Amino acid sequence: MIFNFISDMTGTDPSHSLYELPEGTRAVVHEFRLAQHVVEHLMNLGFVPGVEIEVSRSGPGGDPRVYRVDGTEVALRRDVSQQIEVRPLFDGARP
Repeated sequence: MIFNFISDMTGTDPSHSLYELPEGTRAVVHEFRLAQHVVEHLMNLGFVPGVEIEVSRSGPGGDPRVYRVDGTEVALRRDVSQQIEVRPLFDGARP
């Protein structure tokens, strides 16, 4: 499990919903906007604040999407992944 506790040095809030990220993008889980019982279930699957996640692939029409967390692939529906706030990791220079 990879945890990233790097603060943003720019002063801007780079948060996005998990669903917004394109395939192949890596990000760090930041916050959940879901009911507590759903958050607990996601945490049992490895979606813990600070953990690195990768957008792997999408189903037909983009739903569900498959995410790689700690070597495991988990499929989440759009309504759930839109409520998970992440901070994208950029390789090299920031856009």
